[in-house]
This record gives sequence, structure tokens and C-alpha cells, in this order.
Amino acid sequence: MQQYDLDKEKKEILEQYRNLLKVCKPKTSVQDKLLIRKAFNFALEAHKDMRRKSGEPYIYHPIEVAHIAAGEIGLGTTSVVCALLHDVVEDTIYTLDDIKAIFGEKVAKIIDGLTKISGIFDNNTQSLQAENFRKILLTLSDDVRVILIKLADRLHNMRTLQSMPKEKQLKISSETSYLYAPLAHRLGLYAIKSELEDLAFKYTEPEIYQTISQMVKDTEIERKKFITKFLVPIKKDLSKWGIKHQILARSKSVFSIWEKMRKKEIPFEEVYDLFAIRIIIETPFDKEKVDCWRVYSLVTDHYKPNQERLRDWISIPKANGYESLHTTVMSKNGKWVEVQIRSERMDEIAEKGYAAHWKYKDSVSHENSLDEWLSKIRELLLSPESNALDFLDDFKMNLFSDELFVFSPKGDLFSLPVNSTALDFAYSVHSQIGNNCIGAKSNHKLVPLNYILKSGDQVEIITSDKQSPKEEWLNYVITARAKSHIKDYIKEEKKKFAILGKNKLKEIFDELKIEFSNNNINKLVNLTQVQSPQVLFIDTYNDKVNINSVKGLFFPTDEKENWRRYLKIPFLRSKTDDNINKPASEKNESLIPTEKDKIPYKISLCCNPIPGDETVGFINKEGIIEIHRVGCEKAKQLMSMFGNKIIKTNWKSSDNIEFLAGIKIVGIDKLGLMNDISKVISSQLNINIRSLNLESNSGIFEGEITVYIQNTDQLINLIENLKKVDGIEKISRIN
Repeated sequence: MQQYDLDKEKKEILEQYRNLLKVCKPKTSVQDKLLIRKAFNFALEAHKDMRRKSGEPYIYHPIEVAHIAAGEIGLGTTSVVCALLHDVVEDTIYTLDDIKAIFGEKVAKIIDGLTKISGIFDNNTQSLQAENFRKILLTLSDDVRVILIKLADRLHNMRTLQSMPKEKQLKISSETSYLYAPLAHRLGLYAIKSELEDLAFKYTEPEIYQTISQMVKDTEIERKKFITKFLVPIKKDLSKWGIKHQILARSKSVFSIWEKMRKKEIPFEEVYDLFAIRIIIETPFDKEKVDCWRVYSLVTDHYKPNQERLRDWISIPKANGYESLHTTVMSKNGKWVEVQIRSERMDEIAEKGYAAHWKYKDSVSHENSLDEWLSKIRELLLSPESNALDFLDDFKMNLFSDELFVFSPKGDLFSLPVNSTALDFAYSVHSQIGNNCIGAKSNHKLVPLNYILKSGDQVEIITSDKQSPKEEWLNYVITARAKSHIKDYIKEEKKKFAILGKNKLKEIFDELKIEFSNNNINKLVNLTQVQSPQVLFIDTYNDKVNINSVKGLFFPTDEKENWRRYLKIPFLRSKTDDNINKPASEKNESLIPTEKDKIPYKISLCCNPIPGDETVGFINKEGIIEIHRVGCEKAKQLMSMFGNKIIKTNWKSSDNIEFLAGIKIVGIDKLGLMNDISKVISSQLNINIRSLNLESNSGIFEGEITVYIQNTDQLINLIENLKKVDGIEKISRIN
């Protein structure tokens, strides 16, 4: 049994508690401190015999969560108390009633929202994580602090994730990048959002993370020299004009650097905005806008701005309350530099998000768009959506970082996610306007329902009482509000059709003298391959199932084929049929799960893993294991939503099985290039080419090559050899 130094741990716990009190708001009263002490003592007693996976006392975790809530988010006494108690009800003998009796109803309500949901859910249709997330979000309709404390909890769990097993690290990291980081961003917690993304990236793509981290570290001294020289004339002018200020230089997060490298397909050296200069000025609220533009003028006196990179989030703040003036200027040595200009109030909102926004709420005359967003979320949470995953998808629609602004005919401003349509706008005005929408006018020109809006459009909605939502409308909208209202309407309509269809099916059964029982209905569901009895009833209402098809099913002349002819359903192909006449690379071979040897599996086409790639397996609803690369976006989504269906997978060692892989090449066109490339692949490395497609334009070529290879080592070797071909400038693996 492991021995612990209890005296040392006791001292560390007290030291952590003192640090917590230091970061609590300066105006914390004696009464508040006593309440925090009471919560600390209660949590200490409740968790006294508990330890984390790392072996350290469990109480370290709630203290650290409280520290993040107070110090990094800026929450007050009630939140600190709730953070200290957030795991008591879930993990100890104490109940919610105990919390309510000792700390009051408000604390108990927040703790209730933070307590994980117990119970068994249908694994085929719902995810335990998704349902839990939905239930926790429900408390948002009462108190946004639930979400803020939950983010603090997740941040500390990510900071201490190294003690968890690999599969848990992958599941928790994927869930974090898929849900919690976008949520932190939407609530304006930029520092926490960036750290969550970096920590998740550290566990999903460890090699890339370490490589970029080292590159950032290696260029730090050179970067500091450049920043110091760049700021000299700006500091001089700010002092000359008596503008009180502080200047910070913030490096981009590792994850955001990788995202830029990946999306633009550029190396680390070509990422020009590795850092941003932030100028924070001390100025009264009524002079903020004028003074920020004054500073902009001073900066552009010395450095020429890129007009396409000017972002004015002072006149129209972001939906999460973010306010700042961004410009990108050209330095004297030919490097672009991003400069952010903001007041102290704006900076606090940018750093601490919703908590700071609430603090300044009374001084800001207009309603903050963050309040509007929270109002929409509350509406979404109250919709009676039965499927947790559908809810989760709709909720994520509200986490868009990019937004556009459109105007109503009367000049009212509306904020919507980028790629929103005229129908999205109709539903953002009012649900009934959306339901009755037959078209729209954008800038006085008639446009269809699926017209994609552009910032600055003035939009007028045309309605008709005879119009009602159609199922295809779900393809016309992207906002959760619109999707929710359309789904609700369709669901109610389907209920009506199902009742009529059920009565119609009963008449058919009666005419054929078949008992109208659950067994016979379920038999018909299976034979017609529909999802549920309700779908069967709707198909009957729409005459897709009629007396002839039912007769063919229950009284077939040919047991094997007749019912298919009546229903016009093609024969189902067996899972093995997909492998016939395919090369080995496209067959489901050479990779096995470590625990489920006999379960069928398939290689996922979204990321096309090959031997040597780190992979995970996901058991789909047909019971087949889908194999994904760990960094695949689809895999992250699956691991986030279906953690209980993810299994560990390993590659079999096999020398005679080949897999399909793709590479992209870019370079300067020259005579004989195609021949040089094919020589390296076929003659030099003896690799089989499936396809080779090169396109040249004005002397520059781009191309994609797909080849059959055995593992990642062979693919890396191929890339290294192709780099030596004269004319090829860039080469990368296709994801």
C-alpha cells in the first residue's frame, strides 16, 4: 500500500486555501470569507478519505476549481462556495437537501446543475455524455454560473489529465475540443478557450503539439527583440499625448497556429501572426470609442495598415460581448503585425467574458448581444427534444465564432451566424413569421428562402397564412432556433398523420383478417425496414404501405422475394458484398480491436487511417467497428458524444496488405515533371499508383496522388523522396 505524508499534505491544503482567498474579489466581506471557510471545511470533511487517480487528496480538485472560478473567470462568493462543493453530492454521502439546509437554496440549485446525471440511457439512440450535458445546460435558464463553474471544473480536469489512461484522455480531450472550448469562446472566455484547445490538442495530437511548442520556444528571443523595436515609436507617441496605457504581446496558442498551418497548408515559418500586440488604455466609458480611434491613428502614423484586416468590434461588439479594435500593419522589416486596441473595461470583458460583462452591465446603455444569445439558448433548452444528440447538434449551432449583421426594413440590427439564410432571419424575428415565410427581399430584390445572407443586407420577410414548414426546410437553415421550430412543427404534423395512418392500417388488417396486434405491427416494421411503428403509420397514410404490400408480406407466393417486389425495396447487400472485387487496401482487413476480436469492422473513409497511424474504434448502431485516426474531426465528435462506444484498437503486423493513402503536391511546372514523379513512386520505391492528377496554371501546378502503401513509415519515405524532385515546393498528406 502506498504511504502518504499526511502532515505535508495538510500544509499544502491550507496553503492552497490561503491562495484561494487571495484571488477572491478584493471587496470580499468578513461574512463572505466565513461562508467560504464553511464551504471549505464541509468539502474537506466530505472528501477526507478520497484521492484522485494521481494519488493526491481529492480536496485539491475543488479548491483549484474555486481558484479558477474566482481568479481566472472573476466570479464571486456564491460561485466559490459552489465550486468547493460541486462534487459533494455526486461523490459522497451528503445529499442536495443537506447542501440546501446548510448553505441555502441558491447554492443548492447551482450544485444540482453541476451534479452529473445518474441513470441508464438507451445506448443506441442517446449518449450519456450528451444527455448529461443537456441536463446541466438546463440550469442555464436559471443561472449562468452553472456553466462558468462547469468550465472551471473541465479546465482543471484537463490540466491534470496526465494521470488518466490513454482511452480516457482521448475521450475527455475530444469532448473538450468539441463542446467545452467553443462554449468558453461563446461566453467570451478567450484565455480559457485557448488553454482548453491546447490541452485537448496535446493529447489528441501529441507529436504535432510538442513540435510546434518547441518551435514557438525556439523563436521566443528573436520575437521579443522584434516586438521591442516595433513598439518604440508607438510608446513615444502615447506618452507624448498623455494616454495612460499598458502594452502586452500575446503569442498565439499552439492549437491556433496548427489550425492556420493546416487550413492554409503552410509551414510554421510562414505563419506571420504568431503573436498580437495589445494596447490597453485607461479612459472613461463615454470616451472609449474616440480614444481607441486616436490610438489607431497613432499606430498607423508609423506603420501602414492592411485595410482588409481592419476589424471594428467597438461600434458593433461580437455576440459574446467582445469589444476591441483590430488592425494589421506592416512593420519596417516586412512582417505583418496584428495590433489590438481596447479600454480597460473592454479588456476585462475579453479576458473574463460573461462575468465581467455582468459587472459592467449597468454602465452600458444598449442590451448586450450576449444576453440575446443566452435568451435564445434558454428557449432552445425548453424545447421538448427527446433525442439528446439532436439537441447537442442544435446547441452547437449557437457556438459560431463568426457572425454577420443584417438590418430589418425599419433599421433594427440582427446578429446571425455566418452562412445564415433568409429563413434563419425570419425565425430570428419571430417563430410565426418563420413558419409562414414564403420568400424574402434582400436590399429590395426578391430572394428565395435559402438565400445566404451577407453582412449589411436589409432583409424583408414575405409571409402567407397558408404557408407552413416543410421537412426540406431543415436543409435551408443553420441556426438552432430555426431548426428547433421546424422540427417541433413537423413532429406535431407527423403525430396527426400517424394517428390517421394507424386507423388506415387497422382497416387493412381487418380486411385481410390479420390480428391488429403489437407483434404483427412490429413484424411489418421489420419487413418494411422502417425505423419505428410511427414511421410505418405515416407511410400507410401516404400510401407507401397499402393493402397489396401488406398482403404480399403476410401471404407471399415466394417466401424470399415476393414481398420485396410489392414494396419496391432493393435486395439488401451483405456486409461482405462490399469487399468483393476491391483491392486489399479497401477491404476490412489487417486491423483488429484488442478486446473485440470477432466484431466486424471497416476503415473509415473520412480520414483513411493506415498502419502506423494512432487509431480508435467506434462501435456503430449496426455493431460494426468504424476505425478512425485519433485526430480525425469525425472521431473527435464521436468520442465526445459516444464515449461508452469507443474501444482501443491496434494494427496487426502484415507485410502483404496495402492501404490507400493520398498526398497533395504544389510546385513550379516544368517539362517531364509527371515522368519524374512516377519514376520515384513506381520505379524507385516500387509503390503502386492508383491515381495521379496534376493541373497547371500560369506555370504553377497542383496535384493529388493516391497510392497503395503498407504503413506510415513507407508514406513518410515517399514524401521525403518526392521533396527531392526538382520543381516540387510543398507536399503533404491528404486528410
